[in-house]
Amino acid sequence: MCRPSIAVLSFIFLQQAVCAQRLMEKLDRGVVAVQNGDEVFIGWRLFATEPPTTGFNVYRADDDGEPRLLNDQPLTAGTNFVDTSGDVTDATTYFVRPVLDGQEGEPSDRRGVDRNGYLEFPIQPVDGYRAGDASVADLDGDGDYELVLHQINNPKDNSHAGLTGSPILDAYEFDGTLIWRIDLGRNIREGEHYTQFMVYDLDGDGSAEVACKTADGTVDGRGTVIGDATKDYRVRDSGSRSFGRVLDGPEFLTVFSGRTGEALQTVDYIPGRDPIDGWGGIGGNGGNDSYGNRCDRFLACVAYLDGVRPSLVMCRGVYGRTVMAAWDWRDGELRQRWVFDSGISYPPYKDASKFSGMGGHSLSVADVDADGRDEIVYQAMVVDDDGEGLYSTGLRHGDAMHVSDMYPDRPGLEVFTVQENEDDTTRFQTPGAAMRDAETGEILWSHSPGTDVGSGLAADIDPRHRGFEAWGGPGGLRDSQGESIGRAPRSSGYAIWWDGDLLRELVGRRGQVTKWDWEAEQEVPIFAVEGRGAPRGPNLIGDILGDWREEIVVASPDGKSLRIYTTTIPTDHRLYTLMQDPQYRLSITWQNVVYNKPPHTSFFLGHGMSAPPVPDIRIVGP
Repeated sequence: MCRPSIAVLSFIFLQQAVCAQRLMEKLDRGVVAVQNGDEVFIGWRLFATEPPTTGFNVYRADDDGEPRLLNDQPLTAGTNFVDTSGDVTDATTYFVRPVLDGQEGEPSDRRGVDRNGYLEFPIQPVDGYRAGDASVADLDGDGDYELVLHQINNPKDNSHAGLTGSPILDAYEFDGTLIWRIDLGRNIREGEHYTQFMVYDLDGDGSAEVACKTADGTVDGRGTVIGDATKDYRVRDSGSRSFGRVLDGPEFLTVFSGRTGEALQTVDYIPGRDPIDGWGGIGGNGGNDSYGNRCDRFLACVAYLDGVRPSLVMCRGVYGRTVMAAWDWRDGELRQRWVFDSGISYPPYKDASKFSGMGGHSLSVADVDADGRDEIVYQAMVVDDDGEGLYSTGLRHGDAMHVSDMYPDRPGLEVFTVQENEDDTTRFQTPGAAMRDAETGEILWSHSPGTDVGSGLAADIDPRHRGFEAWGGPGGLRDSQGESIGRAPRSSGYAIWWDGDLLRELVGRRGQVTKWDWEAEQEVPIFAVEGRGAPRGPNLIGDILGDWREEIVVASPDGKSLRIYTTTIPTDHRLYTLMQDPQYRLSITWQNVVYNKPPHTSFFLGHGMSAPPVPDIRIVGP
């Protein structure tokens, strides 16, 4: 965010940024109506662009009868309501109207009741495939989100040989209508490290595009083939370490229309894979290879590099050489903004750049220096909005990273990371976990030098300690000073805002939502999701419907539909939709990248929080 000037307006402190406004998608109220026993929980969005004192009236309609008002006075606390009047039928619908200065505004769309406790819509699974990662955006500019689903078949980690299926991307309306299907083809290998798909309104016209790496044989949403459909560049020698990999042939970057799936423009992917043995470094185990492991580690994100309109950033490399290529999609054309390249080095890597080997299996986008323009937080390093390296911590490669305003009593954002220490790199005695200042890279605290820590999480789960708690590796749960304060939760993959307080809950790999009992030091199950997620957890977690709390997207147990679970717990806490906090919104966009991580806000959201700053955004769309 930009450095704000502060003015008091009603009960909330509005921070009015002093720089250009970011263009963001138009949203509707996102009304949900979920039956819970004899009651119906109704939730809806408060917009960041409307007065925080806006009240709401909730209406119910049955059959063709006149809608009736359910609340006695406009609701000015939480943006949710529980209808206890009963007698819900399939024809029952709900809608809300904003109320300001005693005057009602336009009604929201009407929402039918989800009788099973979740929203569910059918998908069209391909034989042999299953639902993988998902993303949401407004593909057609109507204010409703659509969902883009990655269908996967026999995915492989980069370190494993073997043939895979062709990645498939589907776009669905929330009623199950298939909008389009893109088959990325046999020359795009399937796996978490290969297929990163960015779904976002890249040109600010109100409807989103889809961008990803493509190759000869990719078929767009209208059936048009990109490149030469006859080519098959996969290594077919089953005795080779490169078996199943694609180490030859052209590599492309394509922008597709969100409305139709049509390929709008295709350019060469930057950077190319060669030299294949030029991607090793001091990350991970400090090794190198020539069989196609390290050269094909891809990440991607969307960032507001100019502070106004989003740019696409496509990345390659984590363990050694790292390259990021920033692109602008403007007026139907891709234009390269900049390329960051840490450079090639070979063992023993004495001439390696300080930015080499600092990548991880996720990334984040945040305005770490509060100048109104985004930076790319690439695990142990940060690249500035102009494509220059901002700093490198030297902490090297790791598998988990979290960025937010974790400690509200100190200025700016913080970054929590865990690091790998194995084989040749144990000699560096890199901390297994570290908390740092996001702008400067200053290490605030760290622990466990030389220890290989595979997972870690940061979230506010204990109200007795100010700010976030963090855990990962030895020492259990840690406070803002890095001091151990007790046992840590077993869950360290996903966090979610689910119940009625401001603390965050946890989500296990099988979808169970738990509450941290800080006195008993154990996780208490509070909700169970029935379904199948992506390989490493839910297909998507984010504030995609209802009030500011988050939803969980999984496939049904039989894989034939998608389910969206939303909380039915009332709360009086009022926040604007998290999807209008730019950092959080961009987190949903990069969540499908490699090892999925939970989204975080740019402001402190937790126990004892102040009113969040109002983002300086301009809504675009019809």
